[in-house]
Amino acid sequence: MTEHTQDTSSATSADAERAEPVISVRGIDKHFGDFQALKDIDLDIHRGEVVALIGASGSGKSTLCRCINRLETISAGEILIDGEPLPEEGRELARLRSDVGMVFQSFNLFPHLRAVENVTLGPTKVRGVPKAEATKEAMGLLARVGLEGKEHSLPTALSGGQQQRVAIARALAMKPKAMLFDEPTSALDPEVINEVLDVMTELAEAGMTMLVVTHEMGFARRVCDRVVFMDDGEIVEQGEPEQFFTAPESQRAKDFLSKILPH
Repeated sequence: MTEHTQDTSSATSADAERAEPVISVRGIDKHFGDFQALKDIDLDIHRGEVVALIGASGSGKSTLCRCINRLETISAGEILIDGEPLPEEGRELARLRSDVGMVFQSFNLFPHLRAVENVTLGPTKVRGVPKAEATKEAMGLLARVGLEGKEHSLPTALSGGQQQRVAIARALAMKPKAMLFDEPTSALDPEVINEVLDVMTELAEAGMTMLVVTHEMGFARRVCDRVVFMDDGEIVEQGEPEQFFTAPESQRAKDFLSKILPH
């Protein structure tokens, strides 16, 4: 009886942990001067969930992603990481921000540092990880993203797809609770896009919590647990990928999909 009670308690605890959002966005507004880029955004991303953020260019997707990591200040509302409010500045911001990895459209690697050095920089400088330990971890992460043998290459010696995979390894080196991807394949040549998408798929399958701003509808449909559609700074519609892509509810989503999906 006791054993059964403990099992039930453990299951309940695990369910509660999964139910607690890793990222919570509450009532977010964002203004650039007189222009309102985000309008009263509410969004929860739960542990282990992979969420695709889609919409036309200028709909607010990247702005929302950057606000979640405080790369943009918000005009109103609140952002919570694992239940803790994300402050505007200071040490607490740095600590919480390091819990959310971010991969950008451009790779933002340090051009004078080799791949392994780009990956070890964050753990050694921000988390205080010893250099030898950080290097060992970095070598493993670079192998994980398919770059074994490229650890000592400078970014200029790597293809765009390889540089983006270094950027993913760099974000993973901080052991984040969640990952934000801001159109990570948009700057890549078509033939290397799948290199990056395959790594992201592996992360999703391994249980990484992810918010992905993307134009890759096949990835959104195949890999993601939920699709969030934005238009004109608002979340217009969200739901399971198959439901969204086959029977969208809003006219704005129908219009968007009619322009990008084959008929």
